[in-house]
Amino acid sequence: MATEDRPGKAGTAGTAGTEDSPGPGKPSGRTLDRRSLLQTALAVPAAGAAATALGSVPAQALDRTNAPSTASAAGGRFDPDVPRFALAVLPDTQYLFDADSADPAPLRETFRYLIAERGSTGGANIAFMTHLGDVTEHGTQDEIALAAKTFRTLDGKVPYSVLAGNHDINGSTDDQRGDTAYLRSFGPHRFATMPTFGGASPDGYNSYHVLRAAGRSWLVLALDWRVSDAGLRWARDVLARHPALPAVLTTHDLAWSDENGAASLSDNGRRLWDGLIRDHDQIFLALGGHYWPPGRTVLTNDAGHDVHIHITNYQDRYYGGAGMIRLYNFDVVRGVIDIETFAPWFLARNPRERTPLEAETVELTGDTDRFTMEIDFTARFASFAPPKPRAPRPASAVMPRGTLAYWRFDKDTATATATGTGTGTGTGTGTGTGTGTGTTVPDGTVARDLTGRGNNLTVSRLNAAEDTTLTWSEEHHADQPAHASLRFDGGKSPDRAAVLTTSAGAPLNSEKFTSGYTIETFVKLPKPFEGDHAWMGILSWEGRNGDAGKTTGWSPDEPTCSLNLSPERFLQFVVYPHVQDADPTSWSHAVPVGRWMHIAIVNDTRRTVMYVDGSKIARNPTQRSTGIATQGKPFVLGATQFAERFSHGFYGWLGDTRIVNRPLPPADFMTAR
Repeated sequence: MATEDRPGKAGTAGTAGTEDSPGPGKPSGRTLDRRSLLQTALAVPAAGAAATALGSVPAQALDRTNAPSTASAAGGRFDPDVPRFALAVLPDTQYLFDADSADPAPLRETFRYLIAERGSTGGANIAFMTHLGDVTEHGTQDEIALAAKTFRTLDGKVPYSVLAGNHDINGSTDDQRGDTAYLRSFGPHRFATMPTFGGASPDGYNSYHVLRAAGRSWLVLALDWRVSDAGLRWARDVLARHPALPAVLTTHDLAWSDENGAASLSDNGRRLWDGLIRDHDQIFLALGGHYWPPGRTVLTNDAGHDVHIHITNYQDRYYGGAGMIRLYNFDVVRGVIDIETFAPWFLARNPRERTPLEAETVELTGDTDRFTMEIDFTARFASFAPPKPRAPRPASAVMPRGTLAYWRFDKDTATATATGTGTGTGTGTGTGTGTGTGTTVPDGTVARDLTGRGNNLTVSRLNAAEDTTLTWSEEHHADQPAHASLRFDGGKSPDRAAVLTTSAGAPLNSEKFTSGYTIETFVKLPKPFEGDHAWMGILSWEGRNGDAGKTTGWSPDEPTCSLNLSPERFLQFVVYPHVQDADPTSWSHAVPVGRWMHIAIVNDTRRTVMYVDGSKIARNPTQRSTGIATQGKPFVLGATQFAERFSHGFYGWLGDTRIVNRPLPPADFMTAR
């Protein structure tokens, strides 16, 4: 059983269907609370291929029970800067606009839902909606007019795109077909006043939108069901004029799916792939309707990157799909897109009054209808939109009032003084005048305290340490002031450590911190995290708490202040206060490997709080804690003593480290922008 406690002490289809083929495809039609929608709603599991084969993992169903009508819902304010937003996808609605049997009510309810969920406070933060074509069944003037009237529900509230499916233009001609009832109602003039609208092809059947979401701009291409060579040239030009924007391509006829949900490009989809998608790395997601069942696949473009291909179509479902939508919920922090598919019209009804078919169609949770796409957005978009790293900041910019010590490991901050090598200036990742990552940092190297207070750190190796136990590195946290770090290779069997310690007379050794303190550092643990590194020290003060007169701790041999890592990778900060006879201990969650984190310990003279990446952890002690019972002994980076002896040392990277003699708010941490 895992525990974070330190020893001896408890831690306080077969054939794809289309509208033109018989068989298993088309025949020859609130203030909604997203967190409480799906408790009792029944779903029809759509057949789907294994998630791993399709490049994503299943997502869990949401709770959508007792969803009230959205008829009186007022949309909130969309937030373009928060890291979560949704792209709404609406496929073939043609059976809702089929001559004298038309019923736009389901679509109106869908639009009300989108308006209600537009905002970021309690909503999905819906950035945009895209229709995948076949708005109507026959493309007649009456059908188109009714659809156009229904779409007015969204006008001025949620930006959207619409493209022509074959039923909308009643034929198979390409985008050079000229005037149609569809073009008169859904041509460029309809979108011209939308803030997202970027323009349209000269024929009017292809358009693009640029939307701002998650702090960046995104491109949506809406292409006719049969885009011409001229249309492809236009699309290529749009991409060329927006070279740094990730793009979602939407069209009507893109791919078909087998009965297991595994998608393959259609003939038209192959033409789009060869003529546009494969050599434009910006396009990372392509969406189509037209066929059923829904399906998905992942193709590799010419740049070697994934392109997700999805079929979204529910017109074969009860009530022609009832205006069912698919939400693509982007989360750029988690690096995922969570996909969900549901019918707001049925969700808005009292669950006790839903008919059996309504209950079956309220939401779809099969592998092709509810799933998660894992995308490292920064890496995926790096070829055309490389991230702009934060520039290094001078030491003077990150030494607020009360800074007692500040160390960093970049150019001109370390001086090598090892015997036999002379002296020289380290330049970020080298020894002496060396500059290469992985170069040994020799014993005797001094990391200067940039405050000028004399708390310099000197390197030494302990026990079975070798040259490689401490090296310079160019790796760093994205928000670290200096763009360099030290790589430690401490461990057990045999014990080995590299430490950086203050000199015997350094003022930090005796500082009591009775006015509070903030201790910050940047840490990265290796991936894979190999070997036994239980209770390795990150930073500490030497000495025994017993010698400071403390009696309540786990052992009198424990130092008076240390930051360590438990066997389960929980951070442990234990302090013996200057004033109280106590040992209040903070415990983090299991911290990740393979990525940088910022750690801050803040004491306000009353209690101590640990922050990881600016987030306050849960398990901070309420015990009174004033100051640190330092004893005039050195401060240490890279290990923690027990009984005044070092054993194994830190394993990983350490970056900038700063100690301030007062509590700082997170807005003043070294990561602050």
